[in-house]
Amino acid sequence: MKKHRLVSLPNLKEAAGRNLSKPIDYTKVNLQASSFLSSWGAGKTFCIKTYGCQANVRDSEIIKSLLLSIGMVEQDDFLGASLILFNTCAVRENAENHLYGELGRAKENYDKNHDCIIGICGCVMQEEFAVKHVLKHFPFVSMIFGTNNITSFLSLLNDVVQYNQSIVDVRSNSDLVPEGFPEDRTGRSSSITAFVNIMYGCNKFCTYCIVPYTRGRERSRKEENIIAEVKCLKEQGYKQVTLLGQNVDAYGKDFGDEYAFAGLLEKVAQTGIERVRFVTPYPSDFKTEVFDVMAKYDNIMPYLHLPVQSGSDAILKKMNRRYTREQYLSIVHELRRRLPDVFLSTDIIVGFPNESDQDFEDTLSLVKEVSYDAAFTFIYSPRPGTPAARMEDKVSMETKHERFDRLKALIDECAQKRADAYIGKTVEVLFEKVSDKDKTRISGYDRHNKLVHVKGDSSLIGTIRKVKVTESHLYSLIGELLDD
Repeated sequence: MKKHRLVSLPNLKEAAGRNLSKPIDYTKVNLQASSFLSSWGAGKTFCIKTYGCQANVRDSEIIKSLLLSIGMVEQDDFLGASLILFNTCAVRENAENHLYGELGRAKENYDKNHDCIIGICGCVMQEEFAVKHVLKHFPFVSMIFGTNNITSFLSLLNDVVQYNQSIVDVRSNSDLVPEGFPEDRTGRSSSITAFVNIMYGCNKFCTYCIVPYTRGRERSRKEENIIAEVKCLKEQGYKQVTLLGQNVDAYGKDFGDEYAFAGLLEKVAQTGIERVRFVTPYPSDFKTEVFDVMAKYDNIMPYLHLPVQSGSDAILKKMNRRYTREQYLSIVHELRRRLPDVFLSTDIIVGFPNESDQDFEDTLSLVKEVSYDAAFTFIYSPRPGTPAARMEDKVSMETKHERFDRLKALIDECAQKRADAYIGKTVEVLFEKVSDKDKTRISGYDRHNKLVHVKGDSSLIGTIRKVKVTESHLYSLIGELLDD
């Protein structure tokens, strides 16, 4: 095995630093490959496995575009690939464990071809212990970098190939807002939906969350660059953009403008692109001006993912969530007053350290009051380096699983009731792909982000069509196409 060149190792203490007086670096990045790397890449294959949130998906799109620019060809599996890259998620422990299992499978490819380059990037590689674990147990990994230096990817790959090196280069924090990424997002033939970063990082430091350490300080892109990107996507034929940020409603705070997100959202809608979505807001940062903009523009979809995490004030305080139960409910009621047909989803953690029976009952009662259309529920997973991981926890896993099952049953009940109300209604669906389970069906999403299946073929992909709903399932609908 090649000895690793340690350019920079992650440091959680450094990652926690927030020098907000330090100016943001808006320098346009240089992403030109060397002639050597372009010659090496021509005709070679690569495989990227992406885990986690939409931010990781967007990062993988950027990396794919860079690899396509040097003549490489994407494939779905490891077998025979010249480059295998894992873009990782650190939100829960099982995601890391899955990575280590996949690395074992990738080694089979490496054993057959020692010229195969295996790399890891993403949030897991921003954790000190994870990098050390990989170096010790998976020495065949030849490239490790983090979320804060994707812009260095081509130069890192060049050094790995040209100088036969293994490199670890993980920046613990960043003041960079990169611009100049390639517009070719995935190399697909169809242009339907696209993610657009509006900001990076998070300053909240919820006690259970590793993201502020792995993604750096909050830093917003300039409005004109975002609008230009959306206009370019519209010109390329994209039907929908999703604005991305760990905390989108903090957009512009680093400019000194607490209301910047509402203004940005309105200008994106005014580009005329057919559909606009955004994720993820933080409840106490939300301004009702955003609801007014959503209500004003028909191309802003009536869907909101608003994480609550717990219905208990005591647990919210331990989580360092900066709102109370009543404040959250007030936001929901105001949202539904201004947008009565909004589709609302959330995140809920079960079994946070020392969650009491009453704490859990408070969560159940909040779920009943809000009546979510969907929810992502998780049993608490301690992340090393976060404050919550150091908390004593006397709640048994048996109790946590029992609570999880009760919560899921309640959420499913609420979601099914709201889904049943769709039967007989007409919805507008943006079709994206042939159904995974039934190749005679085509699948897409309505304005409320509800998955809809109809009989049809691939000619419908990229079109928005009216569909009459005939069947309701928990998290999807069956319908029939209506004549335009």
